[in-house]
Amino acid sequence: MVDGVITGGEIYRVSPAMISSYFKYMTTEYAKYATGHGMLLVQLAGANTGEPWSADAARGMLKRAGQRAELPGRITPKAFRHQITNDVLDASNDPLVAKAVGNWASAQMVDEVYGHADLHSPQFTAALQAVWGEQE
Repeated sequence: MVDGVITGGEIYRVSPAMISSYFKYMTTEYAKYATGHGMLLVQLAGANTGEPWSADAARGMLKRAGQRAELPGRITPKAFRHQITNDVLDASNDPLVAKAVGNWASAQMVDEVYGHADLHSPQFTAALQAVWGEQE
């Protein structure tokens, strides 16, 4: 901290929708309940109102949101990191970009775990047809 401002650390890009949601949260719920702890996500109801979220609180919120949306299976916080990595790799086809977005340890790991062919892409179909000697 320098003059009350956090310095150093890492900078990540976020979508306009994320900025809008963050601004709304910070100017409504957070401003009402935040205490002097400086944690970003706080309990908005119950006995611990205003206290920082625990990992269990985040998992519980995702579980309830998934149930309301009638999604099958569990939603975990790490699923968001995996999904954005997959989406960015598909869009950029560059493991270095996906590594940076997901804050992964190495581009090699990203390529090994997420580097897969899009089985529905025209390029995939064309490659198979070329190898099999088929015409489109």
